[in-house]
Amino acid sequence: MTSTQESELIQAAEIAESLYNRLVLVAGPAGIGKTNRLKALNQPVQNVNLALSAAMLDLPLRRRPLDAPRLLSDLIAAVPASPVVLDNLELLFDTSLKLDPLACLKQASRNRTIVASFPGVLEDGHLIYAESHHPEYRRFPADDLLIVNLSPTPAA
Repeated sequence: MTSTQESELIQAAEIAESLYNRLVLVAGPAGIGKTNRLKALNQPVQNVNLALSAAMLDLPLRRRPLDAPRLLSDLIAAVPASPVVLDNLELLFDTSLKLDPLACLKQASRNRTIVASFPGVLEDGHLIYAESHHPEYRRFPADDLLIVNLSPTPAA
């Protein structure tokens, strides 16, 4: 990772400090280097899939959609470092949890700066998770979001 890439993310985290939703998303397809980019912040990286699934393990299936947003907030609140760095967010898109992953992250970022990997791409002004035929497919407008885009640019 170049120092330009590191400084781009650090600058985005600093800008986020003054926003209503203090959220920075690092967007890009799997294998492009989002995790390495997050590590450049020199903060502990929280594996949301691991922590959230462990917290929900003893919950009955019908309680999980109700408790998942609170459990995510608890995970974020327990991190003493700033910004809070989140990786592996795929569980938030699980249809059985009935969550709006972006709304959960925005809500949590009102009190803490959060830098999170977004497991999808930025395309035509929208963040896209999964393929359109996939049950977990989501498409979010990206207008009001602070995004560090790692998606490869299409060849002209």
